[in-house]
Amino acid sequence: MPGGLSPVDQPCSDAAKHAGAIVPRVSEQACIARGPGPQGGMSERTILITGCSSGIGHDAAHGLRARGWRVFAACRKEADCARLRTEGFASPRIDYEDETSIAAGLTEVLETTGGRLDALFNNGAFACPGLVEDLPRGALREIFEANVFGWHDLTRQVIPAMRAQGGGRIVQCSSVLGLVAIGWRGAYVSTKFAIEGLTDTLRIEMRGTGIHVSLIEPGPVTTRIRENARAPFERWIDWENAHRAPEYRDKLRPRLYGEYSKDTFELPPGAVTRKLIHALEAPRPRARYYVTAPTYMMGTLRRILPSRALDWVISKG
Repeated sequence: MPGGLSPVDQPCSDAAKHAGAIVPRVSEQACIARGPGPQGGMSERTILITGCSSGIGHDAAHGLRARGWRVFAACRKEADCARLRTEGFASPRIDYEDETSIAAGLTEVLETTGGRLDALFNNGAFACPGLVEDLPRGALREIFEANVFGWHDLTRQVIPAMRAQGGGRIVQCSSVLGLVAIGWRGAYVSTKFAIEGLTDTLRIEMRGTGIHVSLIEPGPVTTRIRENARAPFERWIDWENAHRAPEYRDKLRPRLYGEYSKDTFELPPGAVTRKLIHALEAPRPRARYYVTAPTYMMGTLRRILPSRALDWVISKG
């Protein structure tokens, strides 16, 4: 290693890279152990996180603040923003389905920081469970507005600020369902596949700009996504008149409305925060971060199995 340093000895910032040093890959454990590094001592780093009312976003906001980041913890509802302000966060209201709120929320952040934003973590999303044959056009339009178009809109507006300051980090919270599909989740799966494609393209286009783009792909993580899926399901899925109504009654609805039980291999939101720390603080962030055993397994199987064989494996899971 240059100067006799191991990867653990390298700072979790871009300082060494800007100084012209050859910077080795830093492990996630090293970044977490060392904290923000020299850059954090020179100036407070800023991040905008969406979907902070609960789950992954809420955990990430607290975890990064504890590491010295100045966190802007955005929520869709003003009541949740007010609650986060009592927790000590600046909390702009950003609703991905509301273009005006996206522009106003980002303006609020940039006015507070003097135009600087070091990182964006797009996280807020929802699901609308149901069979693909039962998804009306309006259901897909609504979920794409929130899970894709809003993310894209906010990301586009952030890039000029990052370019002006010479760099930044954009991290997208995708899913194992951006890698493989499973039944009854077609609306959500399609949005995550779209995010994967847009993000891969953006990462290629940002090469050499100092703006690093990463995907985090969690499997089962403890959040309120199941609870939050009830309203879209009730709004859009006419399950009682569906061809496969018995399966809705016996399979989907008990899972959606029954007492919460953890999925196999489910991890707490902190598992995502640990990957996020590496994506934000490592000199060479990865393009993809898997979270949970199912993501690692599916990421491997989709590369080695024919499509029909993968379909069979997933159908048995």
